[in-house]
Amino acid sequence: MTSTPQSPRAHALAALLCCALPFGASAAEGALKVELNKLEAHENACVTYLVFGNQTSTDFTSLQLELVLFDDQGFILQRLALEAAPIAAGKTSVKLFEVPKTGCEQLGRILINDVGACADTAGTRTDCLQRIEPTSRITTQLFK
Repeated sequence: MTSTPQSPRAHALAALLCCALPFGASAAEGALKVELNKLEAHENACVTYLVFGNQTSTDFTSLQLELVLFDDQGFILQRLALEAAPIAAGKTSVKLFEVPKTGCEQLGRILINDVGACADTAGTRTDCLQRIEPTSRITTQLFK
């Protein structure tokens, strides 16, 4: 049996189709955008305003984010776990989280380090961290 040689273009297209999306995902499923929109000083704490833009068809019943907070010199201030769900499919919502014993002026960057728990109405999901697209409207950076 002989094989038909394929052009480099065909190989490139096959590689692109194979690897452009995480296994089991489709482009139609969309992203989960997380925007750091505002920091607000409260007595002995900083309140973060996160805007979640759920561009998926998934109603998240659990979304536990592990955040690592850095100062403006790059030193770790603290680690924080927060539950962001419920987040409805196709909906934008704002969630407020208090960062205790931290002044807003201390925050330089916030890392979405991991997703501790992620579930929808069908059960546990494994693609949540890959779906998150972090952005920031302020000088404090939100990244993963």
